[in-house]
Amino acid sequence: MKISLLFVASMITGSIFFVSCQSKGVKKEIPPVDITELTKNQSENHGKEVKEGDIVFAPSIDEAMAKRGNEIYSLKCQSCHRLNDVKLVGPGWKGVTTRRSPTWIINMITNVDMMLEKDAEAQKLLELCLVRMPNQDLNSAQARDVIEFMRKNDGVK
Repeated sequence: MKISLLFVASMITGSIFFVSCQSKGVKKEIPPVDITELTKNQSENHGKEVKEGDIVFAPSIDEAMAKRGNEIYSLKCQSCHRLNDVKLVGPGWKGVTTRRSPTWIINMITNVDMMLEKDAEAQKLLELCLVRMPNQDLNSAQARDVIEFMRKNDGVK
């Protein structure tokens, strides 16, 4: 009799625990992200070195590009990089567009292997962060959007 009461009590307790841990119909709203642009033509321009003068900035921020860059940042970059100067896994992005040339940034985004082989600054970052930046499969247009978002983050109007 004691065993069956103990069994019933444990089944009731387990059922209550199970029901209490279930979602109560509350759904976390996740803003939609159009990832078609992030996955379309990913290999286009990937691995192709960008040379000085290949990127020209307008004096003011292109808001559409910055918005796409923010979406890419949210999807692929923010797990390692913060928008302030705090190092997470990788360095923080605050001021990056004033410290680095657009050519350097786009090559770091799209050509990590080449940069780590040839560029002393990229090699120093690897020593500092101790984690190699993974290839995010962004083409140069997507990387350009990310740079425009970086510019906006750095306060360019």
